[in-house]
Amino acid sequence: MTYRSRIKYNSEQKKEIWDRWRRGDSLWEIGRFFDRPSSSIYGQLSPTGGIRPSERKRSRRVLTLAEREEISRGIVADLSIRSIASELGRSPSTISREIKRNDGIKHYRATFADQSAWDKSCRPKLCKLARSRTLRLNVTKKLRQLWSPQQIAGWLRREYPQEEQNRVSHETIYKSLYIQARGVLKKELLQHLRTKRTIRRSKYATLKKSGLGQIKDAISISERPASVEDRAVPGHWEGDLIAGSNNTYIATLVERHTRYVMLAKVKGKDTETVVSALIKQSRKLPRELYKSLTWDRGKELADHQRFSLATDIAVYFCDPRSPWQRGSNENTNGLLRQYYPKGKDLSQYSQAQLNRVARQLNERPRQTLDFESPAERFEACVAATG
Repeated sequence: MTYRSRIKYNSEQKKEIWDRWRRGDSLWEIGRFFDRPSSSIYGQLSPTGGIRPSERKRSRRVLTLAEREEISRGIVADLSIRSIASELGRSPSTISREIKRNDGIKHYRATFADQSAWDKSCRPKLCKLARSRTLRLNVTKKLRQLWSPQQIAGWLRREYPQEEQNRVSHETIYKSLYIQARGVLKKELLQHLRTKRTIRRSKYATLKKSGLGQIKDAISISERPASVEDRAVPGHWEGDLIAGSNNTYIATLVERHTRYVMLAKVKGKDTETVVSALIKQSRKLPRELYKSLTWDRGKELADHQRFSLATDIAVYFCDPRSPWQRGSNENTNGLLRQYYPKGKDLSQYSQAQLNRVARQLNERPRQTLDFESPAERFEACVAATG
């Protein structure tokens, strides 16, 4: 039986791997380019959690190899330390320390000294989370509550506006989660992120989704008023269904202005059931805060005219294969998968349980709301209508 030798990549190949990963190529696509299995690409990316390592650079202030060669020649020529320093335009103390830390005048070698200095410079600087136990506990607590790193960073800025030591960027949180060599945040906290990935994907990576069915007498999203498009006025919602096993579903609704979330229990995907559930849900809100609903082309809203007659709410339908036209709802459905993973039977959840999950989402700070929560914004709208 023959075994394939371990795959090795040179520096140029590693650079190409990282460039392609940043552009959004999948592991399979990168592996195909190199005629290698995707597992070998994963092996290159996983040690740093899919985050490209920073390129090491020497400080302009440190001695170069050429300067160390001059020091070595000066020693052989029996020049004084001051003479060598003057020749290089360096301080005599710099030359003296360089020689002492590399075995003295009798054993000084330029190449060895240069490599030694490079190796010693690898000592990592502790990141902010490693230096502050209070900050680390705050971040860990919020991650366990299913907050995203961006939400945590924004909340910290609002909570500690004058205390720099108690704030941290979302990028530092991500790096501390994915680069386990830092030894700051535990690996199991990755399971509290929405995607639960073991390595970080590029922001340019995309998933392709197919369009859905046709709706009779559908009013296109292109006819939706401009005031809805720019999110300036509250009361306009986006909706969809998320699916579970055994043909079970939950209706999800997101208000465009405040990103406020409502969830509705539905017994099936047929249009009569879904429309009836949406009519019931609409009656929980003031009329001023429910003026329109934007849905995709799913046939569950084929009876949209009955919904509009019962509620006086206009219904608009997205273009085929255009989920971004309901961006807030799509993002919320992704967040909900933390609570309701694909393949789970959704019929086991009561309306009260759905309300608790919606409340938890509504109490999270959002970057798009300047780190206010949807609940805060929505309550302000309710007060304004009262």
